[in-house]
Amino acid sequence: MTPIPGAREMFSLEPEVIQLNHGSYGAVPIEVQERQSWLRAEMERAPDLFFARLPARLGRARERVAAFLNTSGAAFVANATEGVAVALESVPLGVRDEVLYTDHVYAAVEHALRRRAAETGAKLVKVGLGDDPVEALLGGVTTRTRLAVFDHISSSAARLLPVERLVKEFAARDVVTLVDGAHAPGILEVDLEAIGADFWVGNLHKWAFAPRPAAVLHVAPHWRERVRPLIVSYGEGFPEAVEWQGTRDYTAMLAAPYGLDLLEWLGPERVRGHNAALAAYGQRVVAEALDAASLCVDAPPGDPRLPMRVVRLAAGLGRTKAQADALCEQVRDRLGCQIKIDPGGLLRLSAQIYNQTTDYDRLAAGLPALLRSSI
Repeated sequence: MTPIPGAREMFSLEPEVIQLNHGSYGAVPIEVQERQSWLRAEMERAPDLFFARLPARLGRARERVAAFLNTSGAAFVANATEGVAVALESVPLGVRDEVLYTDHVYAAVEHALRRRAAETGAKLVKVGLGDDPVEALLGGVTTRTRLAVFDHISSSAARLLPVERLVKEFAARDVVTLVDGAHAPGILEVDLEAIGADFWVGNLHKWAFAPRPAAVLHVAPHWRERVRPLIVSYGEGFPEAVEWQGTRDYTAMLAAPYGLDLLEWLGPERVRGHNAALAAYGQRVVAEALDAASLCVDAPPGDPRLPMRVVRLAAGLGRTKAQADALCEQVRDRLGCQIKIDPGGLLRLSAQIYNQTTDYDRLAAGLPALLRSSI
């Protein structure tokens, strides 16, 4: 957990506020910002030339990202939510079909599932993960289950699921798999060929130092000819039909490899080890401070590989989205810390290389009194 020299200076984050919520939007290193700015300037100097050469350049950027994730079937999308929408559009569903998903689902993904179910007549089946996600998910399978949607790393609870095993179990039952890997790139060494999911989506702008928005949709070979892009434009076949949307700003995608280069230069294992240990420290000191004030229910142990940990707040704190958002705003304004609280009172702490132990000490010192005044 030794600080990485010069890490804070690599980012342009405001110095007045401690960023403890990297997991929501990421933070783009200055040198990657500069690369994207250079690309935008190039685009504006000669738009015709830029867009004429764009398909080839986008292909090279895609190859770099695909190699990082070990996939032969990647397409750039704006974010994981867009990738999920493309996958849902591509899987035929009918009134006799069931779509299985979990209570850890990201809210935007659940919205997409509900709309797709309303359009097709398919039935949504939601299961609680419990202590054994494999048992929970497989226990929800019936003869009508067509599609299973589950997280690689859940957003609100920062829980790592055994995706490779789940994909194999579902494949044996002839169930299509869609994995929401929004947080996985950069946190984990992802091998999409080994995972073998029918569809997998992951953001590059959270933990892989890419500009926003930049994400990847992986599609298994037997689905590529059946992928239905959300917008029909000039691109034909996969991945071009998914990627090409005319005058979209592609500079974040073109700059994504520079984020990966920076991660490689820093040392992926060094970064991951630092961040995971720091998140565990942050969870411990914050939970201890809140527990001493009877403001904490528990602090789930979390996975030692992840740079996100959660603390469950006492009853009455952050129960609804409005209450959770209001608490986050108070913490930012009064304590100078940017945090994330999900409805249900789950306080999620992130750790990135720009963070230090003193950041979490500051939050732990001031949070009990602030929360006590909110009850």
